[in-house]
Amino acid sequence: MKDTFGKAISAYYHEKDKTDIEVHSPDFDDDIIPVPYLFRNYAEMPPLERKALQLATGRVLDVGCGAGSHSLYLQNNKKLEVTAIDTSAGAIEISRLRGINNALNIDFFNLKDEKFDTILMLMNGSGIIGKLRNLDKFFKKAKELLNPGGKILLDSSDLSYLFDRDEDGGIWIDSEAAYYGELEFKVTYKGESSDYFDWLYIDFQTLKFAAESNNFSCDLIKEGEHFDYLAELQPLKQ
Repeated sequence: MKDTFGKAISAYYHEKDKTDIEVHSPDFDDDIIPVPYLFRNYAEMPPLERKALQLATGRVLDVGCGAGSHSLYLQNNKKLEVTAIDTSAGAIEISRLRGINNALNIDFFNLKDEKFDTILMLMNGSGIIGKLRNLDKFFKKAKELLNPGGKILLDSSDLSYLFDRDEDGGIWIDSEAAYYGELEFKVTYKGESSDYFDWLYIDFQTLKFAAESNNFSCDLIKEGEHFDYLAELQPLKQ
C-alpha cells in the first residue's frame, strides 16, 4: 500500500506543510484529516483520549500510533514504557524523530513474543479489525499479547445515528446487508491515493457480545459527544 499517511506526516514535520489528507468512501461524502491534528498535545485531545491515557498503565502498546502523540505523552509525562506501532513506515520514522524510544513498522496481527499491560487503540481503534468476522482473531491476538491483569483501551463509534429512526427510536437495517459499521476507505494526499482498505466502526453492544464470546470482560468507560465511546476490555481468568 502506498504510504499516503506517512508522506503527509513527514511533510508536516519537516516543512510544516498543512496540506490535508482526503478521505474517500463509497458510502459517504469525502472528508478530510487536517495533518496538524495528528500532532496534537494532551490539552488538544478529546476527553475520550485523555481518559484512555489516564487509565494506561505498565508496559503500553500504542496500536496505529500515527505521528506518535499518545505515545509521547505516556512516555514523557507518565514515564511509561511504550511500544508504538503503525503500518505506515513514514509515520514510524517521524515518531522516532519526535523522540519515541520504541517505534516499530509492523501490523498488530504480526506482532509476536511481546507482552503488555495496556493495549491502546484510539482514534476509532477498532478500525484495524476491518470486519466483524475478524473479531475472534483480534481477541485471540490480544490475549497472546497481554500480561495477566492486562487490558485493552479502545474507542469506536456507533454509526446507527446515520440511519432514519422510527417512532420508537429503532432503526431498520437490512438483515441481508453487511454490518453497518463495516466500511471501506481510501486516502489521498497531493493527488496520490492509497488502495481501499477495510475499517470497522463497532457499536458497544456488538463489541461487548464479541468480547464475552471470547472470554473478555467489556466495560463502557466514557461516552463522547457524537455516538463515540471508550471501552475497557480484559481477559477473564480461566
